[in-house]
Formats: sequence, C-alpha cells, structure tokens
Amino acid sequence: MKIAMIGTGYVGLVTGTCFADSGNDVICVDIDEAKIQGLREGKIPIYEPGLSDLVLRSSEEGLLTFTTDLAAAVQACRIVYLAVGTPPAADGSADLTALKTVVDSMAPHLTDDAIVVTKSTVPVGTNEYIFRRLKELLGREVDVASNPEFLKEGAAIEDFMKPDRVVVGVRRPEVGEVLHELYRPFLRTDKPFLTMSPQSAELTKYVANALLSTKISFINEMANLCEKMGGDINDVRRGIGHDQRIGFAFLFPGVGYGGSCFPKDVRALASMARDHGLNPRIMDAVDEVNSEQKKVLKDKIDQHYGGNLTGKRIAVWGLAFKPRTDDIREAPALTLLDYLLEQGATPQVHDPEASENIRAIYGDKLIYCESAMDALNGADALAINTEWKNYHNPNFSEMRTRMNGHVIFDGRNLYEPDQMVEQGFTYHSIGRTVGAAESEPLSA
Repeated sequence: MKIAMIGTGYVGLVTGTCFADSGNDVICVDIDEAKIQGLREGKIPIYEPGLSDLVLRSSEEGLLTFTTDLAAAVQACRIVYLAVGTPPAADGSADLTALKTVVDSMAPHLTDDAIVVTKSTVPVGTNEYIFRRLKELLGREVDVASNPEFLKEGAAIEDFMKPDRVVVGVRRPEVGEVLHELYRPFLRTDKPFLTMSPQSAELTKYVANALLSTKISFINEMANLCEKMGGDINDVRRGIGHDQRIGFAFLFPGVGYGGSCFPKDVRALASMARDHGLNPRIMDAVDEVNSEQKKVLKDKIDQHYGGNLTGKRIAVWGLAFKPRTDDIREAPALTLLDYLLEQGATPQVHDPEASENIRAIYGDKLIYCESAMDALNGADALAINTEWKNYHNPNFSEMRTRMNGHVIFDGRNLYEPDQMVEQGFTYHSIGRTVGAAESEPLSA
C-alpha cells in the first residue's frame, strides 16, 4: 500500500518505518526541512534501539522516502496517517493547532478513495471534527479512522512488530478491512485486531495510559508508606504481584513517571472529564502523587545533609525519564537537577543517551561525564534516577575509591540495602529500610 505519514516525530517515524519494513511504500512528511534532509542522510533525530537500521534499510530499498511536499505526498497515497504533535495546553487539554492546520492543508489533495487515519493522541471527538471539516472543505465525505499507538519508548520497534492488539475506530466496516490488511503482517501470532467506534478508539489510548500511570502512582504511594512503617515495598510487590488479578507490570516503585505520554494523557483525560461536567478525582490524584514523587530524592538528600548542600558535588546517574531513550520530557531528573543547582551543589551527570538534551537546557551549569564512574570522581554522594543496564552491577570498590563521600540515593532500587551497608555505603532507596525485618512492632 502507498502511505503518507504526516509528522516525523517519535510516533510518525517509528510507524512509517515499520510499515515500510513490511513492504509498503511510505512517504514521511514534515515541515522541518533540516529534519527531512537529515533523515535523507540517515541522521535519526531521536534515539530508539533498532530504528536507525530499519530507516537505512527501507530507504535503500526505496520503500521509505522523506519530503516536505505535503501536497505531492497526499496526492500519491490512498492512506494518509496524521502523526503530528498534540502538546498539552496550559489547562492540560491537548493543543490541536498543528493537526487542524494539516487537515486544512491536505484536504484539496486527497484522492477520492482516501482514508485519513489519526495516529496522534487526540481528544475524543477529534475524529468527528476531521470528518466534518473535510466534508465542509470538499463537499463530500472522506473516510476518517482512528488508530491509537501503544508504543513504549525504548521498545517501540518490538511493540509495533509484535503488538498486544491493534485498535481502530471506523465508521464503515470496509475501512476496517483495509486497515486490517495493512496490519496483517504484524498479527501472525493471533493477536486481536479490534474494530470499534472512533470515539471508543480515541478513549482507549487515554484510558490505557491513565491506568498504567495509576499503577505507578499507587505503588509509589505504598512505597512511601512502607518506609514509614518499616516494611519493604519489594516484598509487598511480590506479595501482591502473584495475584493474577493484579500482576507485576508497572508496579516498580521509583521517582515517578515522565516522558511525553503518561503526564500529558492523564491531564488530558482529566480535562475531558471536567469539560463534560465530571470530577476526575482519581486522575487528579494520580497526577498529584506523581508530581510529589519526583521530589523524593530531593527530600532524602535535603534530610541527609540538613538542607546544606553548598559546595557539595553530587553525581547523578540517569537523566532520561526511562532507559533506552534520550527523552527528558518531564523526567524526574529535571526536578533533582533544579534543586541541586538552587542549593549551590555541583551536579556531575552521566546518561548513555540523554546528556546532549540536558545540555540544551542547563548548558555549562553541570559537569557532563563520559562514563558513570567518571561522574563519581570527588563526589560527596550519588543519586540514581534512571535504571540503565550499566548501572545495575557497578564495581563498588572502585566507587568507594572515586567518591569523596560514600552516600547513595537510589531512586530505582537497583541494589539491596543490607549489601550496600556491607559495602561501606550509607544507602537510601525507595520504600525500603536497612534491617526492616527488625523494626519495632506496633504498640498494642
């Protein structure tokens, strides 16, 4: 099939590339001439494992091309995907300015049998808006489908190639059949292709992310309770996770969630609820708990040093909001870095992929280190924000030698508390205490 993918951000580039890899003729469109030229030269603007190789291969085979010519791309393709950004507005709602501009610009160039598919995360009713707007502009009906994405940064290629499910919202079953054929190569393991109304499809993306966000905020709140009561959140997590009704996914305590999806989608879903006269109490609480959880390392550091960080050198491992990505949008590390700088400390930072994105914000206010061990040189303490694989099994003896102070604030529970004490470190983690089993019982 011939597909125009409008927008070469994270979702558009991954989706377009994966469709091309399965044999479709894909034209990726963007208004950013520098980005398009870079993609033609094989320069990938984001870090996503496996993406660079797929882009190169599909480009060499002529199945994946890049252009700024929206009209030519739309005229050449029956299926037109919309994957433009929908950033949050001040009130938490999604800003559809870019999407509406694209709809108006592409309308005159759509073929008679065109299928317009929204891949961007958009509020419920956006499909209806596009359908009515195109009818207004063209004097005829155009098929408009919704096809939400469920890609995890760091595992997006795998998620697309082997989806848990594919969700499409359509008005006519014939449109669903066309999209089913498009996705057939990715559904060979009998994963479901779910057809529903556009409104239900639009809601599905928000509800999925909101529920996952709720699990994260819940386990973080329980971790904080464990600390106060002498429990171990890892034991509690195991105790509940083996219940098949609960499971283990997204029940790892830490410093809160970040990225481009969860924070934005939770707030957008809450905004939609308010617009319809409902009080989104759970969504507001999820967002509030997460915002507070991003301060957990700050609070632990503040308590340990009595609020006096002037002149302290703090090593920071992990800047991206999660491993296997360079995305720092709403990353918990930002909260920590702001605090350290405000308190007169010197952050010595390391991240395998996100350092340049952090440098674009903080400039020379930070010390950027080539290796995790280099970040420890002369450090009074180490704060861990992101669970990159190379942080899991460090040489603790070398760490002690390099560090000036032997204090670790572990925001991802990478190490065992008692073992860290044996290694000679003062160790602070999330929802666990050293010797928790020996804590005093509740009074009668």
